[in-house]
Amino acid sequence: MALSPCGAKIDSQGRELISHGTASFPAACYYDDLSREEVPWHWHEEMEAALVAKGRAVFAAGGKSYPLETGQGIFVNSGVVHGVQAEGTGECRLHSIVFHPRLVGGSLDSVFWQDYIRPLLEDGGTKAVILEEEIPWQKDVLTALEDAWQACVQEGPGYEFQVREGLSRIVYFLAAGRAPQSRPSAKDLRDGERIKIMLQYIQEHFGEHLTMEDVAASASLSPSECLRCFHSTIGSTPIQYVKHYRIQRAARLLAGSHMKIVDIGTECGFQEMSYFARAFREIKGCTPSQYRKKAEESRRKETHADAE
Repeated sequence: MALSPCGAKIDSQGRELISHGTASFPAACYYDDLSREEVPWHWHEEMEAALVAKGRAVFAAGGKSYPLETGQGIFVNSGVVHGVQAEGTGECRLHSIVFHPRLVGGSLDSVFWQDYIRPLLEDGGTKAVILEEEIPWQKDVLTALEDAWQACVQEGPGYEFQVREGLSRIVYFLAAGRAPQSRPSAKDLRDGERIKIMLQYIQEHFGEHLTMEDVAASASLSPSECLRCFHSTIGSTPIQYVKHYRIQRAARLLAGSHMKIVDIGTECGFQEMSYFARAFREIKGCTPSQYRKKAEESRRKETHADAE
């Protein structure tokens, strides 16, 4: 199982298109340089555990933001909408492993599923769990995470056993250490489904002219209810999210294509280039041309390092 950058690609429902591992071994490990590209809002059926290997990051999940520093980590439950970005301008590197619960739980009638996986999946209040080295059971989770991640990277003989053993430890320590959370309200559950529908709409139509009324209508909501739902689940307005999503898509094209900057702006929904440049600088801290130049310089350095 090769180590790879996440580069999350998402489908029309905001669910990741990427296959995490294989049908016979549903787990995959990822390395992300968040100082280059953030991981956009997405969700998947798999559970996820991540460790900040260097720098500072901000995870957003379940309507909350979680600032993390080097050595801290997070567990994200199945089906939870989440995203992550670097905090500040310094280097930020992330180690994560994404795995389907069945890899640890086995069959639905097994003791592993019934006593450990099922309670975690059904604890709707446990959307995300911060992991800190100062708390013994959380340190155990972080150690198990890094063990599984390293085994996955090195791919030694029988590494699948090592990965599954590490993931089993993660689930066990979470089951034994975390305090059960109160079940989410019907409103919270409803908001979770609504936000997935609206993210789907934005991701399908981000290149078009979009208003809050358009986004609200996609989930059969009033504009005010749409605004409340966005605030409660991802902490921004619909239009702020649209702008941010467009800039992330533009940044990916600037770094990975030879398209003209004006064409990238148009494709990503910016009809006025002055606004595109202003919005890009606001979010990325530089102009589109400066961003492309930095990406090219970074690629040259990597190519030179690989050649050595």
